Amino acid sequence: MEYLHTMVRVKDLDAALAFYCDGLGLVEAYRTDHEKGRFTLVFLAAPGDMDKVKAGKSPLVELTYNWDTEDYGGGRNFGHLAYRVDDIYALCQKLMDKGVTINRPPRDGHMAFVRSPDGISIELLQRGDSLPPAEPWVSMPNTGVW
Repeated sequence: MEYLHTMVRVKDLDAALAFYCDGLGLVEAYRTDHEKGRFTLVFLAAPGDMDKVKAGKSPLVELTYNWDTEDYGGGRNFGHLAYRVDDIYALCQKLMDKGVTINRPPRDGHMAFVRSPDGISIELLQRGDSLPPAEPWVSMPNTGVW
């Protein structure tokens, strides 16, 4: 068995790409438009995984954008996507600067949660040892659900 990808449906492809690519730092590996089915698939990867993607070894996030308007429930019941990051504080600050709410701040220097524009929970984990506790993260309360 081999892990291929995780699919999430998105209502606004531009907003989703802004979050996943401009915010989280994922890169678009490839996309396909399906005129007959009226949908677009965009496959994203972490920059450090692009060699694996090119070798056909995944792992990917598949954004499915249906061209016709549809309302998707869920988000929290999906579970979450998880990414190991080089500097959890820097990434959380970058996301906050883009207007993303940090639902579970990295008070411990190790773990944080945010949500995509479509309500998908994203877990961020510090690579290696936890960073020393630092402000404003230590004093920041949880916001919403993740």
